[in-house]
Amino acid sequence: MEEKNNAVTERNAAQELIENAAVDTAEPARADTPENDGKIFRRYKIKDIVFLAIMSACMLVTGAIMPLVGQIPLFGIIQLCLGLQFSIFPVIGMMKVRKPGALVFMSLCCGVVLVFMNPIMFVCSLLCALIAEGLVLALFRGYRKNGACLFAGTVYFPLTLPFLYVYYRFLYSWTGEEGQAVNAFVGAEPGVAIGMSAAVLAVCFVGALLGVVISRELRKSGVMKK
Repeated sequence: MEEKNNAVTERNAAQELIENAAVDTAEPARADTPENDGKIFRRYKIKDIVFLAIMSACMLVTGAIMPLVGQIPLFGIIQLCLGLQFSIFPVIGMMKVRKPGALVFMSLCCGVVLVFMNPIMFVCSLLCALIAEGLVLALFRGYRKNGACLFAGTVYFPLTLPFLYVYYRFLYSWTGEEGQAVNAFVGAEPGVAIGMSAAVLAVCFVGALLGVVISRELRKSGVMKK
């Protein structure tokens, strides 16, 4: 009888150990996921920085046509030609690294190259990234929802249009042939400027939507995990 009681006690103790181990292993996994973590600002990991840097490199490589279209005196032509890639890759980066500051980090990485070609474009893109991040935090409280990534990817690049207009219209010195080209850039008819701005916004929305779709497919295939 005593041996039977000892066997029952040992079996109950073993079962309790198994249950406690299961709880201990399940809780950290649940806390690591953005959906179940209540924190908005979370620490960056090395893999997050590497992935965002790769997305920035993709933006720069696919945006190599900027010097070719930069001399065309048409308002918003650069944003129209680069809007697709400058919305797809940032959205993929934000869908993977759902942490505030992801868009700013990618803008900084791109700015390392842009600052040598066009310093004002670097400052403008960084300011627009900060504004887009602020809007996401105010409206969505972070990147937990796919709609937040879609919104940030849509408004990020079109925000550069008003900043560049103000710079070239009021701060840039119009001298020589280059000044004449800039005058043509900002002196377009209001209808042309409005039409180009709407076209840039539409292109960036399509690019952001493609970024969300691509991220979902990569996640389903196991290539990109949460």
